[in-house]
Parts: sequence; C-alpha cells; structure tokens
Amino acid sequence: MLSPVFIGHHRIDPPLVLSPMAGVTDRPFRVLCRRLGAGLAVSEMAHADPLLRTTEKSRTRRDHAGEPGPIAVQLAGSDPQQLADAALWNIEEGAEIIDLNMGCPAKKVCGAAAGSALLRDEPLVARILTTVVQAVRAVHPQVPVTLKFRTGFTRAARNALQIARIAEEAGIASLALHGRTREDQYEGCAEYDTIAAVKQQVRIPVFANGDVTSPEKALQVLLHTQADGLFIGRAAQGNPWIFREIDSALRRGVSHAPPTDAEVRDTLLAHLDDLYGLYGEARGVRVARKHIQWYCEGREGAQAFWQRICRVGDATAQRQAVSEFMLG
Repeated sequence: MLSPVFIGHHRIDPPLVLSPMAGVTDRPFRVLCRRLGAGLAVSEMAHADPLLRTTEKSRTRRDHAGEPGPIAVQLAGSDPQQLADAALWNIEEGAEIIDLNMGCPAKKVCGAAAGSALLRDEPLVARILTTVVQAVRAVHPQVPVTLKFRTGFTRAARNALQIARIAEEAGIASLALHGRTREDQYEGCAEYDTIAAVKQQVRIPVFANGDVTSPEKALQVLLHTQADGLFIGRAAQGNPWIFREIDSALRRGVSHAPPTDAEVRDTLLAHLDDLYGLYGEARGVRVARKHIQWYCEGREGAQAFWQRICRVGDATAQRQAVSEFMLG
C-alpha cells in the first residue's frame, strides 16, 4: 500500500511525512521522527520577511545541524517576490525542498493575508507559485517547490480543485492537502472527498493530511483518496512511533509492537537533552513542557504530574522528575 514517492529527485520512503507545525517541528523533533520511520520531516513555518531572519526564533527554526536530508523548509508570506527571495536565501542556507504554506489557519497568519487566507485570492496564488518556482528553477533547478494547503477558506467556498490546477500549471512538484477549510480550524473531522477529487485531477504526487491517527485510519484514508502518501501532524505529538507503526502495518502487514515504558522514557529523556542543546537550558525547559505533557497523556497521574512539572525551572530537576514518573 505504501510505495516510495519522488518529490523532484528526492525519494521519500516511506511516503509518511511529519507535517510542519509551528512551535513543534523543530530540529530535535524532526530528527526523532525521521529516526522512527518518517520519510520526510518539514520544518516549522518561517516567514518570508527578511527582517525576521535574524531573530532568535528564526535562528532555531533554520537549525538543521546533523539532520538527515532532504532538508525541507516551509515558508509563509503573501508577497510573490519576497517569497521567491526567501526561497533562494533558504536554499543557500541548506534547504533542499521549499514548501509554501497556504494552509495555516492561525488568526495572526491569516490577518497578514498569508497562510490559508491566500485561498481567497486565486490570481495571487498563481502569481506566488509561478514567481517562486521560476526563481528557484533559474538558480537551483534541482530544488523542488511544493505546496501545503486546505480545501478552501470557508466550507461554502471550497476551491482546492482550482488551487491544485493552478499549482500543477505553475510547476509545483507535489501537494499536501489538509481535509479542512480555514473556517474549520482543527474542529470536527477532516473530509477526504476533496482530496480524492484533487488526486484524480492532477499528475503530481498528492499527500493526504488530517486526522491520520493510527495504521487503521491511515489505510482508510489512502484507500478513500488514492493519495500517494500521508502528512501526519498532531498525532505524532508525544507519539513519534506512529510512523514506524503505519509503515509496518501497511507495507509489511505486521503490527509493530508499541514502545515499552523504558523506550518511551529513554526517548523522551533524549528528546529533552536535544531541546536543551538547541534552545539553551532556560528556554529548553519551557519548550519541553508541552512535549512532556503529550508523552505522558493517558498515564495514571498525568494531570497532577503536568501541574508539578510546570513549576520546575531547571533542566536537571525536569529530567529527574520525568525519569521518575515514567518509571511509575
């Protein structure tokens, strides 16, 4: 059921991709998910505005030290030339795939006429995609440009078919389509009929995104949409093993054993160490809290532990508390 997918000349195997998530898919998490079976991991969304490149947040977002390739960087913005310039700059910094964001539903992003807000303006979408693809091809023809988007801005104005057609004509190498509109945010259930229709229409690879939470759901989505692969986002939070579980079930027909408590503990502790290394101790401790919550969800005493861990301010104490909790 799972076959390798090519994005440009990059072989994505398995075609299970860690979806970009702001504040989540930093280098430690990307590297972890790749190690546990993701065929590709896309960086957090970076804004195309050159004035934001020197901030501390931007520095950590573009840190790819030791990360397995291909390096995929997602860009957001609404100005075609600014996005093209940002794409070229990021390629010089090591990006091997440029992904354009037309799916983020966040108020701050849409308020700047970026993310999924762009879906309201199809001529602008066409200018952005054409400008970026042509700029990249002129200097770095080996670097593919991809697009991640939603089914529309509102339920009453789903236009994914039109956007997909524009993207293919502009030279976009692959599509990742989230089965929700901007209006839906992350509420309700993703719908897959639109993804199936897009897949029937275009010749470039299509990745389905939205509510892929288990091998069973992955199979259901692939059968329904006939998509070439899957983007997995929130279901990987605290559960990076989902990639190897889906790959094992769909490609080999074998259920992969869930991680043992010891593996979860050791994986989480190593993840914490990588966060401290990237962000420094103070910020690393703060960033780590949400990951700890996700890893511990569903365990007995998790809520009380979460409240306690939020009061811990240094890495050694945080690490010790996690180790003790995970050992039960």
